[in-house]
Amino acid sequence: MKKVKAIFAMMLFSFGAFAQSSNANEGAIWDDPILLFYITAGFMFVVALLVIVVALYMLQVLRYLAKDAAMERAKKAGVEFVEEPSWWAKLNQKLYGYVPIEKEETIMLDHNYDGIRELDNHLPPWWKWLFIGSIIWGVFYLIAYHVTSSLPLQIDEYQNEVAVAEEQIRKLKAANPGAVIDENTVMLATDATALADGKETFNNICSSCHRVDGGGDIGPNLTDQYWKHGGSIKDVFTIVKNGVPNTNMVAWGGALSPEKMQNVSSYLLTLQGTNPPNAKAPEGDLYVPEAKEPVVSDTIKTQASL
Repeated sequence: MKKVKAIFAMMLFSFGAFAQSSNANEGAIWDDPILLFYITAGFMFVVALLVIVVALYMLQVLRYLAKDAAMERAKKAGVEFVEEPSWWAKLNQKLYGYVPIEKEETIMLDHNYDGIRELDNHLPPWWKWLFIGSIIWGVFYLIAYHVTSSLPLQIDEYQNEVAVAEEQIRKLKAANPGAVIDENTVMLATDATALADGKETFNNICSSCHRVDGGGDIGPNLTDQYWKHGGSIKDVFTIVKNGVPNTNMVAWGGALSPEKMQNVSSYLLTLQGTNPPNAKAPEGDLYVPEAKEPVVSDTIKTQASL
């Protein structure tokens, strides 16, 4: 008895400790407006499950009692008891169309292979109906997709989805128009974020031919003032976008966005005059800027100055 009291006291103590530790979370758990719904739904689910289990058990008991009573009646009548097939056996009979063993003589074939004879069993009814349904579905599919074109094929559905996506992009661009960056509108970016993005692009793509410091390797030296195709921001942007035919300089216009090409062009112009060690000899013509390059305004600094 003392042990039971001790265990009961420990349970109360642990429950109190749990309640104290969970006071901080009471508002987040017990104040949930749908908590009562969850509790009620769970209780109803458990009750329904128990009702189903009890009903199945009672059904089994009733079947056993009915079978026992039928056996008693057959015994009193002096006839052999034949158990009625279950619903599952009846369903299998309808699905597969089995011929009872006592009626196999009706489907016995005349062929005799050393005493071995065959039964002329038919295909299961479910298989026949599935086959007929497949034919009907095939006719419907052929008419709907290939004859009347009432429903789109996969390629048509894909093209329709692409058209919808392009229309959404067009509307998005129309609602949020931005500056179009090309060879004529490109400007020198001086924003730290833009230059950092340009540096990352340069290190990932351009450094393999021009080196990380821009001193030149397969490609020309980008740190001097000599350029093969002009050294303005527009000239550099054009080369990055369109490339140079018959050289290692490929066109990046299809792989990089206009903004990224502007950023990397602006970054590589910051390498002018850095004079890295072991730089490649100058190539091309000396470029002297005719006027001040157009510069992308720093939005953050502009807003701060206002």
